[in-house]
Amino acid sequence: MSFKKVSVIGLGYIGLPTAAVIASRGLEVIGIDVSENAVNTINEGKVHIVEPDLDMVVQAAVTMGKLRASLTPEPAEAFMIAVPTPFKEGKKPDLSYIKKAAEAIAPVLEKGNLVILESTSPVGATEKLTTWLQELRPDLHFPGHPNHEPDMYVAHCPERVLPGRVLEELVSNDRIIGGMSAACSDKAIELYKVFVRGNCIVTGARTAEMAKLTENSFRDVNIAFANELSVICDKLKINVWELIALANRHPRVNILSPGPGVGGHCIAVDPWFIVDSAPEEAKIIRTARETNDAKPHFVIDKVKAAADEFKRPVVACLGLAFKPDIDDLRESPALDIVKLLAEDNVGEILAVEPNITSLPASLSESGVNLVSLDHAMEKANIVVVLVDHRQFKLLDISTIATKVLIDTRGLFSKV
Repeated sequence: MSFKKVSVIGLGYIGLPTAAVIASRGLEVIGIDVSENAVNTINEGKVHIVEPDLDMVVQAAVTMGKLRASLTPEPAEAFMIAVPTPFKEGKKPDLSYIKKAAEAIAPVLEKGNLVILESTSPVGATEKLTTWLQELRPDLHFPGHPNHEPDMYVAHCPERVLPGRVLEELVSNDRIIGGMSAACSDKAIELYKVFVRGNCIVTGARTAEMAKLTENSFRDVNIAFANELSVICDKLKINVWELIALANRHPRVNILSPGPGVGGHCIAVDPWFIVDSAPEEAKIIRTARETNDAKPHFVIDKVKAAADEFKRPVVACLGLAFKPDIDDLRESPALDIVKLLAEDNVGEILAVEPNITSLPASLSESGVNLVSLDHAMEKANIVVVLVDHRQFKLLDISTIATKVLIDTRGLFSKV
């Protein structure tokens, strides 16, 4: 094997599990991050994010001397870039994190290295990464160099894991390998086969980029259908959960569950990359995004209407994360709903999020209090279910019988 040392750039929800899994296979892994807190925490054998079993894998890898973290890149045979790709004003893709990663690793690159972009990216991002690296290191020959045979390898291999099951799916899921050339794909497969039991399916870099965006846009469109149904059913005084259960008895119908919106760093962001690439053609994808982005405001209007019935409304908001049983608040519609309720002075806002120990500044500065579930149930006269965490599923329905319930997850509304 040509890989003895691998560098992972970005030690977040994808980078750290990936680094830990590769280290568990016996390779030396150095993780690079701009956060000194993240680096120090990992080097102590601990984790700074919540993901089942990740703490044990990291601790074992650090103890065995296979995993360490640093603020500064150093030479390796392979570099895996797993940094954020948010969007900026106007829903335009923000590639600045990828460019900074390229600038960070460029000085330590050596002939024959493999550079993999794992970050979810708009079509053409891998080509831009290759161009940036070529400009930063003119002494090396990257794929697409007009005058020389390449001596560097670049590929796009998008992550496709589910938070809460990352360690399992990193190993079991199929991987799309989008090399900038056939040789680049072969090199990338060699690395992924170190830890991936699923199939490694080869395509071009642009198709690999589009595949990840397509997967998340497909899910977004289907969620938008469910969310639109829930708004229609509210107007027509129909239990949407009963309706969906009945419709799904059809052998070829599988409607998803509605919610307060769509969150996370993928589904709420990736479709806009397609819209940006083909704004005139991406009509359904754009409409789905707009439908899902509007759902939090529908929920807020429901809460305000309920609050108007009380002299001193106390609103318990159950959940802040973007999905159940994790601590990830990125692009969370629940977080946005709570923030806007506080800013609109709807009443006293109590947040219940069992997976965090302190509120983000955007909430604490708005007067939101983080409280236990028991405290919230005792004080609130309005209960808003925003995330179906396992702790909330155990809640005795009699405790909310005397309260106004706004159940965006169907936790107590399903029949």
